[in-house]
Amino acid sequence: MTAEPLPRLLADDLRALAAARRPGRCGACAPLVGAGWDSVPAIFDLSNLRCVGTLRDGQFDEPTLLEHHPRGTHVWSPDAPIAPAFFPYNRCDVWVCRACARPFLRYTEYGGYYEDQRIRELSAELLDDTQP
Repeated sequence: MTAEPLPRLLADDLRALAAARRPGRCGACAPLVGAGWDSVPAIFDLSNLRCVGTLRDGQFDEPTLLEHHPRGTHVWSPDAPIAPAFFPYNRCDVWVCRACARPFLRYTEYGGYYEDQRIRELSAELLDDTQP
């Protein structure tokens, strides 16, 4: 049985997901809420999240490693733009909390001897649909 491909989400889709989240604090996804990228905590139950799409562009075998920081930020900056056409966003899938619909971006960072699941809350205010 083959899984259906994930739908590719664009900036307007991401804005709609951010707007659809229920306000307030949610116990199901609270450990993931923070500014900027972080590692998924080992004790977090990933079944609390549901994958709703991807930012990956299927036309590229190897997406760019270029980053987008027009205001002098860096990838770890809490106020770094969320630019889907640039690294690491171009390697992300989009997930939402099953309880409150808070959207998150996830990608796998590959190091020499490890893999690290990275996650960042989606903030509509930081979306930047600039193209390389």
